Amino acid sequence: MSERPGLPGTPRPLTPEEAQRRRKRSIAIAAVLFALVTIFYVLTIAKLGPQVLNRPI
Repeated sequence: MSERPGLPGTPRPLTPEEAQRRRKRSIAIAAVLFALVTIFYVLTIAKLGPQVLNRPI
């Protein structure tokens, strides 16, 4: 099957500028997600206390 440019559902190729902006946006989203996970982890440990890691299993 040949690709037709006007066919619905087929995205046009990204320009180099658009690809670079998409990459930067993806990195920013990943950094924010990592920061949120880190904040939740630290807050959980702070709320439960430091001895939560020294409990017997």
